[in-house]
Amino acid sequence: MKRRVVVTGLGLICGVGNTAPEVWRNLLAGKSGMAPITGFDTTGFSVTFAAEVKNFDAHNFIDKKEARKMGRFIHFALAASQEAMESCGLKITPENSERVGVHIGSGIGGFDVIEREHSAMLAGGPRKISPFFIPASIVNLAAGQVSIRYGARGPNEATATACTTRAHSIGDAYRIIERSDADVMIAGGAEAAITPMGVGGFAAMRALSTRNDDPTHACRPFEKDRDGFVVGEGAGILILEELEHAKARGAKILAEIIGYGMSADAYHMTGMAPEGEGCARSMQNAIRSAGILPELIDYVNAHATSTPLGDAMESKAIETVFGEHATSHQLKVSSTKSMTGHLLGGAGGLEAGITVMALQNQELPPTMNLVHPDPDCRLDYIANQPMRHKVEVALSNSFGFGGTNASLVFRRCAE
Repeated sequence: MKRRVVVTGLGLICGVGNTAPEVWRNLLAGKSGMAPITGFDTTGFSVTFAAEVKNFDAHNFIDKKEARKMGRFIHFALAASQEAMESCGLKITPENSERVGVHIGSGIGGFDVIEREHSAMLAGGPRKISPFFIPASIVNLAAGQVSIRYGARGPNEATATACTTRAHSIGDAYRIIERSDADVMIAGGAEAAITPMGVGGFAAMRALSTRNDDPTHACRPFEKDRDGFVVGEGAGILILEELEHAKARGAKILAEIIGYGMSADAYHMTGMAPEGEGCARSMQNAIRSAGILPELIDYVNAHATSTPLGDAMESKAIETVFGEHATSHQLKVSSTKSMTGHLLGGAGGLEAGITVMALQNQELPPTMNLVHPDPDCRLDYIANQPMRHKVEVALSNSFGFGGTNASLVFRRCAE
């Protein structure tokens, strides 16, 4: 018999807040995290703004000496994990440590460290490369450092599947608990790609919005004149726990994960399959995994990044999966990237947390900057204002380069 898995802790960091309550409060207020970039000189760049994390001091969470050995994405992962662990009230001891694992991924990892150490080598030769270069930058060290900090000696994994990273991390962690390989998993994603090469690389692909004169309104999912995404940074970490384990220790249960689906477009390295066919299969697989009918889902936190093709394809995929439930506007959909920007490999951890808070609070965050919807986007996107709405079951989507897709289904937990 499959074991039930619940969410008992949450930690979020992004451009609109450094804690889960702050993120939630600002999303409902429609606050944008987008502003001119402060982390590097943008002279000569075609895109000069992003959704940077603000007022973040890694030394509030990490010893100064240790912080120098880590990339910024690891700082975010440790900070969000600290909030999640404190909120869930779990103490890891020698007795339970082998039953607690970590599954935290990143789409890119330590881009900031790679750029810095490359510059040091060019300036002074290979002797100038830091001995901490590799462990500060490789993707699995976010999970590794979290495991070391808390003494979690169970499964330890990291996923790197572009913008689908966190959904795979959380979904795979869910299955680890479901099949009894652990009782608790610290799971999610972290990213810190607001760097010269990060922003410059996506701009070279013409994937980014170029609304440099109006950053707060630049990310406009489902809007007819959308022109690309906005790079964000941060982390989203969930504490997943086997239901009976959580109940036995008196944990507060925030939601239950009931479904996880994956698919591949097998179509193009960056573009989505026609009609969003791969996205549709991901959602269908998640709903099948949950063992429910599509019309029982009340809300979809969309992947929608504000790209011309991607938003339309996801909308069509939602129509394919949900039919009249979607086109009649009974199903509610929103893209919180309109405020947070796109955290790439960290996006889904953030958005899974937002989905959990929507279930908790029975309120749905809006899609901002939506004034003239694309005619190909025909659903209820909760434009510009939050919505009080009964939400029993919600789905969160993540889709990434290479045609990798994942969807998670969460249920309000009445137990």
